[in-house]
Amino acid sequence: MNKDSVADGKYVELKYKVIDVKTNSVLTEVEYPLGYVHGVNTVLAPQVMNELEGKAVGDTIEVPIDCNKLYGPRDESLVITENIHDVPEEYRKVGTAILMENDKGQTKTFTVTRIAEDVIFIDGNNPLCGREVIFKLEILTVRDATEAEIAHGGKIEEGPDLAGGQTIPIQ
Repeated sequence: MNKDSVADGKYVELKYKVIDVKTNSVLTEVEYPLGYVHGVNTVLAPQVMNELEGKAVGDTIEVPIDCNKLYGPRDESLVITENIHDVPEEYRKVGTAILMENDKGQTKTFTVTRIAEDVIFIDGNNPLCGREVIFKLEILTVRDATEAEIAHGGKIEEGPDLAGGQTIPIQ
């Protein structure tokens, strides 16, 4: 195995996008490289992490994922429609996440998906539910992780220099 290929204990940076197979549209794309230590923290679905093993800088891989298997089929009972005037103003924006609790005290995140005239649509399904997608990943960096990165599980962001020469790590 190449010393600069993805393996446990390696620091990896990558960019990825999630593409809907049916519409060929990009559902998610990371703008900044995602940095992590392979084998220490799982930042993407295990199926994707397994496919990264053994790959090197410059490799681009595509991993098809059936989100029905990952998240189950869509459950239309998790779609709520409300009169917009019955919803607090801070939740009246598409994309807003709302943490809701049922009568048993269990919580679930719902997302505002659509607003049409006086009606707001709030959906508790995972946004990838019911879709087949392709994770397209481009490997940007592979190197031995430092002990600090292994302990932290990934990239250690340096904070602004506030103390006259001493950097403060952001947790």
